[in-house]
Amino acid sequence: MPTPHNRRERPAKPALTLTGIIDTAVSIMEQEGLQRVTMRRLAQALDTGPASLYVYVANTAELHAAILERLLGHVDLTAAHSDEGDWRTRLDAVLASYEQVLFSHPALAMSALTARPNGDNYLTLLDTLLALLAEGGVPDLQAAWGVDILLQSATASAAEHSVRREDAAADAEWAQLRRTLTDAPPARFPHVHAQSGNLLSGTPIERRRWSVDMLLNGILATHPAP
Repeated sequence: MPTPHNRRERPAKPALTLTGIIDTAVSIMEQEGLQRVTMRRLAQALDTGPASLYVYVANTAELHAAILERLLGHVDLTAAHSDEGDWRTRLDAVLASYEQVLFSHPALAMSALTARPNGDNYLTLLDTLLALLAEGGVPDLQAAWGVDILLQSATASAAEHSVRREDAAADAEWAQLRRTLTDAPPARFPHVHAQSGNLLSGTPIERRRWSVDMLLNGILATHPAP
């Protein structure tokens, strides 16, 4: 007959901390995907009740933002402080690293379109980009508005490409798009027909570099209306 155990003899559970909660959330995301990172699943992994987590995290959206904040610490900022390349080249390198971090976690890339991280990693990234814009002579208000557009564009690009990577039908859909543009009747869609090759041209890297340069030119040239 098994010997009964007194509950008091069980080892005490580690105290909940925000750092521990985010550590566990990141672990669940890496093993099971972001869609499984819910308050209920997290409470199960931490052997506690969901109500205990609300002391530290208000809801799932805030939890996902905290995960994003943690992963922003992986963005490589060394190029920003390098002597190699002008300010545009170094800013592009920082945004490329930011995109790669999101691209490595497809579901997080989609979540990042609405998540609002607010920790030191986010502030460090923001400050680094603002410093590079200042080095390029971008006026303060244009830089403040422009950095938001730069991050939005990089986030959307990462989300788009990460979803394509995860979608088994992505290649077939891309081939269908190519046929649709190439076969567009010139009488009805003369400009699409004429530009079908250009619409699909360029590598992802070439297009990203062009889009960053295009945005920087616009930020430099466009003064906010009063």
